[in-house]
Amino acid sequence: MNDQAKKLLARGAAELGVELTAAELGRFYRLAAELKKWSKKINLTAIHTDEEIAVKHFLDSLTLLKAIGRRGKLLDIGSGGGFPAIPLKIVCHDLHIISVDAVEKKIIFQRHTARLLGLHDFTALHARGEELPPHYAGTFHWAVSRAFSDIPAFVRIALPLIRENGKIVAMKGRGGREEAHLVSSSLAEMGVKVAEVIEFRLPVSGDARSLVVMEREAPASQPTDTLGS
Repeated sequence: MNDQAKKLLARGAAELGVELTAAELGRFYRLAAELKKWSKKINLTAIHTDEEIAVKHFLDSLTLLKAIGRRGKLLDIGSGGGFPAIPLKIVCHDLHIISVDAVEKKIIFQRHTARLLGLHDFTALHARGEELPPHYAGTFHWAVSRAFSDIPAFVRIALPLIRENGKIVAMKGRGGREEAHLVSSSLAEMGVKVAEVIEFRLPVSGDARSLVVMEREAPASQPTDTLGS
């Protein structure tokens, strides 16, 4: 990673409230190097320059810290080359992450990189999200993705996998609030509501981003029997 990209990464992370340690920066540099090396052989990402990797992969992944905690269990569905899962794991040492993608070569890259970087409590699974409920029902505090264009399709897969009070977070660009409004009735049919939409600008690039945070609807309260005990 060139010096300009290193500066963008450190500056952008600080804007997000993340002060990267020397060890964490070193892991990001190695991740960038592996990403570029593997992308010459397999189709991991269309983003190839150091600066774009720093901003559009690394910083973009870290924006999820606006909506999630740094400990607990997180599922990344459709993680591709490991985004946002791997950058989150680099900075959130107590976060247990399972990263899922249907493309085996991308999961092989994630496993290789996790070993290289010494990431613990990180599992990369070659699977489709629909295959997970028998093994992971009700497991996760957060299910996240930046791979789905269709929010209801993502929620349908994620809902059985989160805990009763868990959150589902869709990473979106411009127009996330409008999209969330348009699908609110479809979400309601699944017993899900939009808890909040976090809108912001991606550090360095200034591109519009939004996080659509969803949760289960609270069950309707039962009527009170007032006819005596």
